[in-house]
Parts: sequence; structure tokens; C-alpha cells
Amino acid sequence: MGEAVGRGTENLSGTTEYRAKNLDWWRSLVDQVAGSDRAAIAAGLSIDDLVGWSATASNYKGESDVRSAFRTITKDGGTGPGTLFAIARDHGFSLSSAERGAMGRSALPEARQTSPVAPKTKPPASKPATGMRADEVWSRCKPATHAHPYIAEKQAAGVPLEHLRVVPAGDPLTVAGERMAGALVVPVQRPGDMPASLQFIPPPDVAARLKAKEKPGKLNLPGARMDGWFVVGELVPAEPVYLCEGIGQAWACWQATGRASVVAFGWGRVKTVAEALRQQYPAARLVLVPDVGKEKDAAKIAAAVRCEFVAMPEGWPQNSDVNDMAKQEGHDVLADLLGTAKPPPLPLGTVFADELAAAYEPPDELVQGILTAGAGSMLYGDSNSGKTFFTIDMACAVARGVPWMGRKTEQGLVVYVAAESPASVRSRLHAYQQHHQCRVPNFAIVQSPLDLFSSNTDTEALIALVKLVERQKGQKVRLIVGDTLARLSAGANENSGEDMGLVVQRFDRIRAECNAHFLMIHHSGKAAANGARGWSGIRAAMDTEIEVTDRGASRCAEVTKQRDLSSKGERIGFTLERIEIGFTKWGEPATTCIVLPADAPEMAVKGKQRMGEVGGAVVEFLAQRKVGIRKAEVAKHFEGRYERSNVYRAIRSLVAAQAIHEAAGMVCIAAAAK
Repeated sequence: MGEAVGRGTENLSGTTEYRAKNLDWWRSLVDQVAGSDRAAIAAGLSIDDLVGWSATASNYKGESDVRSAFRTITKDGGTGPGTLFAIARDHGFSLSSAERGAMGRSALPEARQTSPVAPKTKPPASKPATGMRADEVWSRCKPATHAHPYIAEKQAAGVPLEHLRVVPAGDPLTVAGERMAGALVVPVQRPGDMPASLQFIPPPDVAARLKAKEKPGKLNLPGARMDGWFVVGELVPAEPVYLCEGIGQAWACWQATGRASVVAFGWGRVKTVAEALRQQYPAARLVLVPDVGKEKDAAKIAAAVRCEFVAMPEGWPQNSDVNDMAKQEGHDVLADLLGTAKPPPLPLGTVFADELAAAYEPPDELVQGILTAGAGSMLYGDSNSGKTFFTIDMACAVARGVPWMGRKTEQGLVVYVAAESPASVRSRLHAYQQHHQCRVPNFAIVQSPLDLFSSNTDTEALIALVKLVERQKGQKVRLIVGDTLARLSAGANENSGEDMGLVVQRFDRIRAECNAHFLMIHHSGKAAANGARGWSGIRAAMDTEIEVTDRGASRCAEVTKQRDLSSKGERIGFTLERIEIGFTKWGEPATTCIVLPADAPEMAVKGKQRMGEVGGAVVEFLAQRKVGIRKAEVAKHFEGRYERSNVYRAIRSLVAAQAIHEAAGMVCIAAAAK
């Protein structure tokens, strides 16, 4: 941008006439910068004008660099008028004493400054040099023909040319250091207006030289505002209007459909043009046609402007466009694609019932009947209940893509956040690999502590790590394990919805942005019968909850909550077998455990508090009887103490929990309950 300023001012030290013309321009630039709020600079010049102006500099590298520099020009700091004059002075610009007086000393500081004073009045419009106004250049150009090299290269035979022209041979017009003779000229205009600016598409040899100098192949008229668009065909209200980045795409859309196609002159102008078209043609069906890689941005613009968009099919390389598709596959194929245009998704994930697929698509299961892809789960239990052993065994099966506990798994990368004890996780993985005589691929262990409570930094770091692991391994992370919730939320009050709600929010963000299942290991509360420790909202946020218990000789993992699958209540039995994995420095065996499948233990009643007062009373009553009794007799026994309906409800719950048995209206206590 610095040299562009110099290029725009180096000749100001020349003739008196030229200096007089451009003095007003500089006054406008300085005053406008002083009051800029990133929306406009230079006497009302937009960022598009700045792009065109900067393109005349020899060090111009592209539109993105100019836009980046533009963002530093603010009313509260950044690039101020002193900075602009200093940059210009570095490139040979100077003013006479009279000119300095005309400008005002406050506008011409000797040193760079960053806190300019806002103007009181709008500065006058800039005045382009003689012969450089858009209408003057346009009047010198001759009508375009289909023989023009760019039209032929885009295979745009038959497109309407009445509003296109060509710079005649011998014309002195120079942009970005290149003569524009022979360039196709596309006017930037609104209906009925003279061109506000012009875009030049130079001949192939000139375009090649520009590309070699890392300059754009299409150049805008310096100093003229890109205030408008160009229409290929006839814009008819209430019919589709295709809005494209450049004229090549617009030609292809017109050739494929015969419908009007609008050129926005760069993707950065698409939203501005869409908003203007929506205001001028409220009934038009605006359809955005983005290049590959700009689909997400197009969806956002479509939602904001109330229009439709269409995306290129998968498989096309980055920056491919509909003109490429038309040339390779034909205009009939492009017409079919344009016919699929649709509005962007409604916000907040809203969908109408009648838009759902006719056939039900079941959840994508990561571990058959247990975990679903992209969801969240919590596995909890008492200390030393085997929950970490159990989780590592399941995670290894996912990493390997092998069956686990008689269930199928979907293979994928695993990221295990070992916040509690990385050394223990490593030792258990050693044991797993030794026992199964394999090396577990695709299992990454995060050994640094993470904080999902007090800062968002670690949340972003974990998401970035997942993306990096995916790039390195060339496959998808399917499972993230957090071990444990307490260590990942250090400092948070586990019973506080305010604290834990923030942790859950970051938990959800990680699994959503990574599109991976996130399993959090947690602890039981002091009263095991009451479930996991802490705020009840944690359980509500989970799709799956698994409780791990240790009954001495047998251990069990029971699915206590399942949102999308029918496996609630399923119990997985396992045991821990001790194995040696090495020796300590004292020569003693270093041991740990591996998980082995086992029959699930019979369900036990977990205390009166968990089953409720009525259920506990029923269990005590039945435990005193050696034979079964009719349910009606049980209800009669508690008359005056409990409502009959509450007794029957308790009996049903106890039967479901296998605490009592029922047959032919008779109930008796189960052996486990005794």
C-alpha cells in the first residue's frame, strides 16, 4: 500500500496544473481518513476504489493485501493523515509553502500521528485526471466482438455483447504499468447510468506479464468507484437472477439458462451487490453462484440477504467455478446444477417435519448400542471401580476397528486427554498391547493438563490439536476421552450450575467443532445410589451415561441413560486381570491390569434412597416372606400408609429393576435383593 501512495503522488511535485488538481484530492484523503470508521476513506472512496488505486503500484500483490491494510485505518488509531503524508514524502512527495497553507498545518504534521481530528464537513469528490474518467475512457472504446481472445477462451459464443467494449489499438491508457490496448472493457453500472467505473480484461500476453508480477488478471479503472454491477441478459423481476463473482461465470449461467446473470466484480462485493439488487428488485429470485471454497460464505450472505445459493459438486478443485464446469461437462449439466438452488438452512438448526427424508436414518453408531458418532457421554463410578481400564479397553478397540465386548466398532482416531494421570494411561496401554500382542495405532495421548473452566484457550487448543492430528494421520478423529471431569474443570464448583454450565458449553463446542464423540470420565457422589457427583445438569446434557460398579469378584458397566439408542439398562460385565509389564528399579515386577469380558452380575437393589420410600418398604415386606404373595395383598398391607397407586407403581419399578419377581399376579423377593 505504501508504494501505491507514492505512485499516486510522485508526480505531484511536477507541473503546477497537476499539483493544483491533486491538492484537493489530498485534502479529501486526509480529511476523510480522519473521520473513517473502516467504511470509507479518501473523500468517500470505498475499499474497492482503494484496490483500484493501489493496483497502479509496482509492488501491488493483490486485493487481499490492500484490504488488510485498509482495516488499519480507523478514527481511533492506526493509519492517520500524518502516516499517509510521511509515506508519500518517502516516495518524493512535497508541498510548497502556499500549498501547506491552503491545506492547513493541522492536516500536515511533520511526524506520523495516529489520532486525527474528524472533519466537520464532507470533503469534495476527487477529480480524476483528464481523459481518465470512466465516461471518457468508455467513449474512446469500440464495440466488442465474439472474436475477442477472452470471450473465445471462456467459450462464450453467442453471449450478448451490446454493453461490452474493447480499448482500441494505440490508446495510451495504462493501468498497473501495462498498456490496456485490446483489453475487453466491462462497465460497472446501475441500470440507466453511465459507467461508474470500468474493468479491463487485457489480452493474453499482458495478462501473463501481470501474473508474472503477481498482479490480478483483471484491472479496475484507477480512481473510479466500483459502485454498481454488470448484467448479462435481461433482468426480469420474479425470475431467477444468478449473482456471480466475474463475467466468465455470468456468461456460463446465461448460456445454460437464458436467465439474467449479474457480475459483482469480485467476491468481496457480492454481498453489497446482493443487498442493492434485493432493494431494487424485491421480487427477484437472487441465486448466489460461488466458486469452490466460498460455499460457507455464500450461505451466510444468502441468509442475510434472503436469497438462494448453489454450490459446485464435490470433487472440483479449489477456486473452480461454473464456467469451468460448463466447458468440461456442458451447459446442460450446469443447467441441472443451477436448478438445485435452494435457500440457506434456517438458523438455530430449524427444519420442517415434511422436509425430513422419507426413510428413517438411524444414528451413526461408534460402538454398537453404546456410543453414537458426534455425541457426548459420561462414564462414572467410584475410585478403583475400573472405569479407566474399561474406557481404555473400549477406546483401543475403536482405534483398531475391532469388535469389543461382542459389539462392532467404527474405526477412527482416538484422542485421550489424560489430565489425571498420563503415566497410568501409558502403563495400561502397554498392558493392552502386550496382552493382545499388537500395537495400537491412531491412539493419541494428551499429557498436558487442560482447563475447560477458567479459560477458553485450552478449548481452542484441544480443537486445534484434533485438526492437526487428523491432518498428520489422514483420517478422522472419532473419539475424544476426557479423564477426568474433575481435573479438566479444576477450580469449578461441581455443584454450581453457573460453573459447570460453562464447562458443559465448552464440552459441547469441542465435540461439535471436531465432529467427534466426547466421552468424559467422572466420579460417583458420596452416596453412590444418587449417581454421578455434582450438578444434575451435567447428566441432562449427555446423550449417554454409563455407570461402572465393582461388586468384589465382578464388575459391571450399566447404561443408565441413552438418548438415541434402545440400550438403556444394558449391562456389560468385565473383570480386571493383573499382568506384569516390566520391573521396577528395585527389581520388583511392575504390574497393572487388563480388561477381560465376563458375565454381568445380577442387578442388585441400590438402597432405599435410590428406589424411594415405598419401594424400600415393599422390599422389606417381601424379604420377610418365604413364598410369593399377590400384588393386591401387598397393596392391602400398606393401606392407610401409602396410596394403592403408589404401591403398584413401586412394584412395577422393582420388577423392572429385577429386585422382585412377578408371575401370574404373584410377586416375591429376588435373591440379589435379599
